[in-house]
Amino acid sequence: MDVGVAVFPGANCDRDVGWALAGCLGWRVTFLWHQEAALPRKLDALVLPGGFSHGDYLRCGAIASSAPLLGAVADFAAMGGPVLGICNGFQVLTEAGLLPGGLIRNRGLHFVCRDQRLQVESSCSPWLRHFAPGDALTLPIAHGEGCYHIDPPGLRQLEDHDQIALRYLDNPNGSVGHIAGVSNKAGNVLGLMPHPERACDQATGGTDGQALFRGLAHWMGLS
Repeated sequence: MDVGVAVFPGANCDRDVGWALAGCLGWRVTFLWHQEAALPRKLDALVLPGGFSHGDYLRCGAIASSAPLLGAVADFAAMGGPVLGICNGFQVLTEAGLLPGGLIRNRGLHFVCRDQRLQVESSCSPWLRHFAPGDALTLPIAHGEGCYHIDPPGLRQLEDHDQIALRYLDNPNGSVGHIAGVSNKAGNVLGLMPHPERACDQATGGTDGQALFRGLAHWMGLS
């Protein structure tokens, strides 16, 4: 697998993603600076990592969403390329219009950092092909603006098109419908607030994150 990992000023999880994909899974990782307007010719997938891109000025992910790299990400996604946005990466994807809804301040206005139990709602996304609806998994969360918000008509559309990927079993931030992750209608773009890259080694708390990444490789016929 050849995976591109976006790098934004202030984003602090790109190296974590690189370590998880290269160190734990043996994949080849290319770091992509946010000012790059074109992608390398051969990439199997893209990951937008967590952190605090551009210091979270304006809104989380707002400045990063206008970076030249996002144009290339949008083109890659439009051609069916698998894209994963983790935490701040999820925020960037919503700000860029590649995923519906948005992320706002947590209910209670507190930063939350803990292991979180989740339930898979849909395995339509290539990233979730190793799971079945109803499966539970545990991934770490660490965010202050992870409350997923969408209006009632938008929520109905997500439900009608099977775009709700993950739900919190114990809602930590007030997200509408306990939503922890959503996909686009095609399923190839997935955004989630939990951090699968932090759950790829038993020594650091579990390997449920590995299953998410391996689902993509299985979908692509590479495992």
